[in-house]
Amino acid sequence: MDEADPPADPRADLPHRRWPRPLLFALGWVFTALGAAGLVLPLMPGTVFLILAAWCFSRSSPRFEAWLVGHPKLGPHVLRWRETGAIARRAKYLACGSMALSFFLLTLTSAPPVALAATAICLIGAGAYVASRPER
Repeated sequence: MDEADPPADPRADLPHRRWPRPLLFALGWVFTALGAAGLVLPLMPGTVFLILAAWCFSRSSPRFEAWLVGHPKLGPHVLRWRETGAIARRAKYLACGSMALSFFLLTLTSAPPVALAATAICLIGAGAYVASRPER
């Protein structure tokens, strides 16, 4: 290496830049609040937000990740997902039913056909993934 060459940037090999820790930390708290609300509100998925919160905290604050997975009400949902990837049958029905209802409501709007098609493809993919997960 010639002395005139600048030092190589170690991040240059990364395909994309990581999200900054403060943003992941803030998202972790937003997802935790949504997850807690979803556990008591009907038709709002709580577990998926708690899983997202745990993922955000795992990359921003191990202390709060430990708090979340150790929480007596919130933690079991995240732990069950981490251990088995299982989704309860009731949650599967609610998730797929909510997706179908959402798509039906979208068809009642003036959404362009391309938006309906893209939404249908995404919802079918998400529904297939949810349905394919093991149950407890």
